[in-house]
Amino acid sequence: MNREVILYIAVSVDGYIAEADGSIGFLEDTEVIVDEETSYQELLDKIDTVVLGRTTYDQLVNELAPGNYPYTEQTSYIITSHPDTNTEKLVFTSEDPVELVRNLKSVDGKAIWIVGGSSIIAPLVEANLIDSYVITTIPVLLGKGIPLFSEFEGPVSLRVDRVDVNNGLVYTYYSKK
Repeated sequence: MNREVILYIAVSVDGYIAEADGSIGFLEDTEVIVDEETSYQELLDKIDTVVLGRTTYDQLVNELAPGNYPYTEQTSYIITSHPDTNTEKLVFTSEDPVELVRNLKSVDGKAIWIVGGSSIIAPLVEANLIDSYVITTIPVLLGKGIPLFSEFEGPVSLRVDRVDVNNGLVYTYYSKK
């Protein structure tokens, strides 16, 4: 059993996943959709597990999809120091991200999606547990904010698999060597 671990995330041109105050409104300031973009649906079709932090979870249910958690078909592990009540598909845990992902990789299932932020991403990168990186670059310079990658012991070598431009966004696909 070796489930694929995928980081699929959006970032500003200058490398931020959120503004300095944590807001992610810049993600919605994109061009009008002209061409059909299927990478997100392809991702959802290949995963059955989502790993995210509490801040990202709260942003999803409060900003992007108010009152409507979008990943109800997948089991979500929300890493937090302030657990909430677990449900069948929502698991709030204080487990270390590296140990959690190692445990998830050891059981049968589909791919695992890492949603963010850097406190979850950095240890997984450092442990070389992310197999595929899909980074969508939003054409905006924020100047300051929350970086995609915080400091970690590197380097981690990646291979560029492909680059797509769709609706004014740049999708870069990497895999670990």
